[in-house]
Amino acid sequence: MAKDYREITAGIDEYAVKLKALVPEALGAFGQLSRAAQAPGALDHKTKELVALAISVAIRCDGCIGYHARGAVRTGATRQEVAEILAVAVQMGGGPSVNYAADALRAYDQWAPPGASAIA
Repeated sequence: MAKDYREITAGIDEYAVKLKALVPEALGAFGQLSRAAQAPGALDHKTKELVALAISVAIRCDGCIGYHARGAVRTGATRQEVAEILAVAVQMGGGPSVNYAADALRAYDQWAPPGASAIA
């Protein structure tokens, strides 16, 4: 059965809000870390999202794949750029990463505007 990454991230979001209410300092600190790590510097935000997507595949995290596929779309990454970074993830992660790379491409397609995933 295909995974629905919009549903996966919505489910996480729902409980992340509840968790943040219980441990606001810890989750607030994580949010600050995320914003600081993704801020443009020597690498632009798009590149950082692509790297995060590749790492998401390598560590086999469905929620991470969903968030960073959405981030890749939001930063203007193309489907080809996503495919190339996923090839690097497969190179580093071997066979299991092929499975998650396919899912990451599916996640990108689910977040991309209609017709964008028809290219390539």
